[in-house]
Amino acid sequence: MIFLSLARLITIILSIISITMVIPVGVALYYGEFHVISGFAIPGIICIFFAILFFFITRKKNFHLSSRAGFGAVALSWIFASLLGAMPFFITGYSPSFADAFFESASGFTTTGATIFSDVESLPRSINLWRSQMHWLGGMGIVALTVALLPLLGVGGFQLIKAETTGPEKGKITPKITVTAKILWFIYLGFTILQTVLLLFAGMDFVDALSHSFATLGTGGFSTRNASISSYNSALIDWICTIFMFLSGVNFSLYYHLIVRHGSEIKDNTELKAYIIIFLIASLGITVCVIPQYGSFVNALRHGAFQVASIMTTTGFYTADYTQWPQFAQIIIFALMLIGGCSGSTAGGVKVIRWVILGKQMGNEMRRMIHPHGIFSIQINKRVGRKDIVYNVAAFMFLYSVLVLITTLVASLNNIDLLSSLTASLALVGNIGPGFGAVGPVQNFGFFNDVSKYWFSFVMIAGRLELYTMLIFFMPSFWKK
Repeated sequence: MIFLSLARLITIILSIISITMVIPVGVALYYGEFHVISGFAIPGIICIFFAILFFFITRKKNFHLSSRAGFGAVALSWIFASLLGAMPFFITGYSPSFADAFFESASGFTTTGATIFSDVESLPRSINLWRSQMHWLGGMGIVALTVALLPLLGVGGFQLIKAETTGPEKGKITPKITVTAKILWFIYLGFTILQTVLLLFAGMDFVDALSHSFATLGTGGFSTRNASISSYNSALIDWICTIFMFLSGVNFSLYYHLIVRHGSEIKDNTELKAYIIIFLIASLGITVCVIPQYGSFVNALRHGAFQVASIMTTTGFYTADYTQWPQFAQIIIFALMLIGGCSGSTAGGVKVIRWVILGKQMGNEMRRMIHPHGIFSIQINKRVGRKDIVYNVAAFMFLYSVLVLITTLVASLNNIDLLSSLTASLALVGNIGPGFGAVGPVQNFGFFNDVSKYWFSFVMIAGRLELYTMLIFFMPSFWKK
């Protein structure tokens, strides 16, 4: 029964992803890229066939997924989605190996943006669009999309979305999780349309504008150009992307509160305040540092704010090779890799709220040294937070650090230096994309061996699902009845 329930859910998710392949297929038809259509059509038709098959097999059965099965459903959905996403690269032969194709797909859906391609401009436009489209699908969540479109799956939608949503605390902005999912996806779609229109106005053609909007709102960073956003040499495009990267790093539920005029939810949001302060301080620090390279404060601010937004929201676009900036600016970039965006956003990383919680707990511990008998609590959004939230964050940070360390060791086996290995690990686990050294913004991940790429694919998915959803399978207690 559990197998049938999982099979029905996973095949439905894969069929929805397959239906969205109509978009790159349409682009392929328009540009005469007929040789790539089979790469989308074959896996898409197979997924839809199995979705229909399992639907009819289970149509008279009612299923309820337990918490354990819910974790399994989400983890397997992301693994199979990455396998499906790899097919267009592998079938068409644009990926040298299946390990490369799977890495590219996992990087796409997890919105990491690390690529194995050294020359993306040589790829068909439909393939490039698919790379960015995976960002968009994975950004808000493929399970959340399924719950929004098909609420009557016979499984607990909230349980599934909790396993996919980012941040230490997860909730609903409306009583029904299906309504919540629909609202968030409509806001997401609205931002995507708006940015696409603005990029068209700024000079991009439609496919480039749509591709970069997908990559921006999904905070992924795949570009249709080898030199990323810098290839357009347009201040207007830079600022449009900066603004939408920043907006994508904000908890999307706050936009709902803005629409329904719940001003206090925005004004009192602790994480949003910290996110804005970090962004402003980092942007100003880098701007002042790179003025000599760009000749004026305005130009320096344009590139500084862009790169801060790109790294902090884990998007990974670039307008300059920040590894050529002064050391002070590079250290700020490195620090931003450790922070990430807001919980409930499409951004990756540790998340701002976790650092806020740890900072507040540090303050409480210092106050407790002065007042040993005092009782101190952590206030988040002007409300007292759960007592166990500090333990939750501490456990996450420990697990995150261990995974970064292991991934650093795996990367180092490819004969690269410590800085490259460490920042590659941070970039992959945090879904950031570029790092420093051999994996800098103008480099790629194609030189790693296949075993490393499979491990990297695993940690990218684990990072996107906030570690527990993937790593829980390795606990013996998970498999006990």
